[in-house]
Amino acid sequence: MPTETNSLRRAIGRWSLAALMLNTMIGASIFGLPSLLAAHLGKRSFQAYLVAALGVGVIAACLAEVSSQFRATGGPYLYARAAFGRFAAIWVGWLLWLSRIAASAAVANLFISYLSQFFPGVALRSARGIVLILLIGFLAAVNYRGVTGGTLLNNFLTVTKLIPLLLLAGGGLVAMRLHPAIQVTPETIPTQASDWFEAIILMCYAYAGFESALIVSGEARDPRRDAPMALVIALVTATALYMSVQYVVIHILPQAATTTTPAVDVAKHLVGPLGASLFTIAILVSIYGYLGANMLHTPRLTFAMGEQGDFPRFFAAVHPRFQSPHLSILAFTLLLVVFSMAGSFRWNAILAAASRLFVYASIAAALPVLRRKHPSAAAFRLPWGRVFAALALVFAALLVTRIHAAELTIITATSLIAVINWLSVRRKLEYPEVAAGDGVDRA
Repeated sequence: MPTETNSLRRAIGRWSLAALMLNTMIGASIFGLPSLLAAHLGKRSFQAYLVAALGVGVIAACLAEVSSQFRATGGPYLYARAAFGRFAAIWVGWLLWLSRIAASAAVANLFISYLSQFFPGVALRSARGIVLILLIGFLAAVNYRGVTGGTLLNNFLTVTKLIPLLLLAGGGLVAMRLHPAIQVTPETIPTQASDWFEAIILMCYAYAGFESALIVSGEARDPRRDAPMALVIALVTATALYMSVQYVVIHILPQAATTTTPAVDVAKHLVGPLGASLFTIAILVSIYGYLGANMLHTPRLTFAMGEQGDFPRFFAAVHPRFQSPHLSILAFTLLLVVFSMAGSFRWNAILAAASRLFVYASIAAALPVLRRKHPSAAAFRLPWGRVFAALALVFAALLVTRIHAAELTIITATSLIAVINWLSVRRKLEYPEVAAGDGVDRA
């Protein structure tokens, strides 16, 4: 028999779940994205977040219904298994796992780049490896000792991350109100459909990660009620923060589109060189918070796959004292260190970027299938759910058309690994509760 999901400790409440989503969504992109958006859309970049929020919101709405039917660990992998069967679940699980490892590794490399501004020696290969092991190892140790410690650390890092961003946005708005002379007129840039499309893709990247937070549903206190509300809290908070920072950047920086460090430059305008140093520290905190969120939820994916017999069984082991998926945590830690040390930011980012679009599509497609399979499931029901699912699939399909050859190659390789994985387990007898229960909560 596999380890039961409920052997993990349910210690994540609604606000902690929302904090986990926010911490996964808000990484380092918010510190550089405003200038890229200004280059595409100029003064319209502020309003463009509403367009992106609508597209992401459609996907999140589908996720709210689908996720509310599950109290087990696994997130999108488990949804695909219940809706489409074993092969689809393994494929989605591999795409999601590699996406999270690569995204975390990319951000770990970014952390070293920013840290080297204070300590240039960390950029050296030997020192870089030691720093990465220490940084990632600390997060692993906290999460190894149980979900409570990991959740508390995540909550702390989320609050610590949000405070400087709120100060940047709020301070900028107050400064423009009290000192109108510092305000500049944003550039009016001729835009075409391609500019809007590229800008929306960039903004969707900034929102990415909310779906991964629900991997930990098996340790959430009441995921059926808490998941939909946590999604709303996280998306509304992120949208308000993104829009506020974008507005401040384009109205304070004379040439917002030309800088590569818009948040740091705004801080420098407001409080001088000290502000730039403080916001470099804020970036480090934001990046480390992102790594902490991934250390909390990503190992639960391989735990779920091991529990269902789709991965080696040892991934589903639960520590007898700490009630954490300790072997899955160690496996993720090892791979994260390897990917961080072996690959660059760009290499890991390419590996992570495109695969989540297919995960989003699987979530939207699962909604009507689960409604048909389990019409009486005790779950949140999204009004006009099938319409939302269709819109989400169209939105994801449009973004997929922008995937380049490099991303397609990596997705193909990942899919091949998933096929090999499926072939290796498909002849094995499934556990009765997996074949019959599918992980859907009908209570």
